[in-house]
Amino acid sequence: MNKQPKLLNFSKMHEILEPHLTKIRESIFFNPEMGIIHGNSQLFRLIIQQEPPFAIDDYRFGVVVQGHARINFNLVEKQIEPHTIVFLGPGTVITPLSYSDDLEIFGMALFADFTMPFPSGQMPSAFNGQVRDFQLHVDNEEFETVCEIINTLWKVVQQHNINKQTANSLVAALMHYYDDIYHRHTNAQQSIMSREQNLFNRFIYLVNQYAVHEHQIGFYADKMCLTERYLGTIIRQISGTTAKEWIDRAIITRIKIELKHSEKSIAQISDDMNFPNPSFFTKYFHRLTGSTPKKYRQKDG
Repeated sequence: MNKQPKLLNFSKMHEILEPHLTKIRESIFFNPEMGIIHGNSQLFRLIIQQEPPFAIDDYRFGVVVQGHARINFNLVEKQIEPHTIVFLGPGTVITPLSYSDDLEIFGMALFADFTMPFPSGQMPSAFNGQVRDFQLHVDNEEFETVCEIINTLWKVVQQHNINKQTANSLVAALMHYYDDIYHRHTNAQQSIMSREQNLFNRFIYLVNQYAVHEHQIGFYADKMCLTERYLGTIIRQISGTTAKEWIDRAIITRIKIELKHSEKSIAQISDDMNFPNPSFFTKYFHRLTGSTPKKYRQKDG
C-alpha cells in the first residue's frame, strides 16, 4: 500500500498510467516535473478505477472541451461542462461522482519537481495558497485562448529537444491567464453575492483548511468573529446542511484517504486527527459511515 496519503502525486500517476502508455501515449505527456493531457478521455476512467476520494499535493489546470462530469471538490459538488476551466491546488480533495463517455479535457499538472517560473513573491495571487480550487464557465474567447496556450505547450513538449524556457514561459502565460479570469469572474460574482453566501464560502474554505484537527463549530465561529448560533443558522439557511455536517464530511473524507492510501495504524490516524482516543475515533467513523475503520481498510485495500 502506498505510504503517502496524497494519491495523485507523480509517483501514483506514473503507477496508474504506465501499463496503458502504449494506448494513450499520443495524448499524454508525462515526466517528474509536468504532465499534460491533450484530449484523451481514458485517463479519467483510469483514475476513477482507483477508488475515490483522491487528494493532490501539486497544481492542476484544465479545461473541459466536451462532455460533462459531476465532481465533489473540497466538499462542494460541481457540474463541469464544456467551456469550464478548472484549477486544483495543493490539498484539494476530489471525489468524482459521474461523467459522460465523451468527456474530453485539455490540461496540465505541475508536479513537486517543477520549478515555478516566477521570481520569489511574484506568483499570481490566485495560486499563492489563498484559493484551493475553482471552476469557472468561460466565454468563447477565453475558452479559445486557454486551448491555444495548452495546444502550443503540447507542441513544444512533443519536440525532440524540448526548449524548457519556452515551455516554462507558456506555463507562466497559462497561469497568468487563469489568474486574470479568476479575479474578473470573482469580482463580478461578489458584487451580486449576498453577505450570507460570502460567509458560507468563507466557512467552507476554513473547514477544508482546518477540519483535520479542528472538529467543533466553535473554532470556525471564532475564526469568523461570529457566534456559534448565528454561524450555524446561516450555514443551514444557505446550504440546507448543518455546519457540523459539513465539518464531519471533511473529517470523514480525510480519514478515508488515510485508510486507503497510507500505512498508518488506526491509532496513529486517530492521534494525527486530534481524536481523544482510538475507541472514540472508531465509534465516530462507524456512526457516520456504517463501517469500522478496520473493515473499511480491508474492503478497499
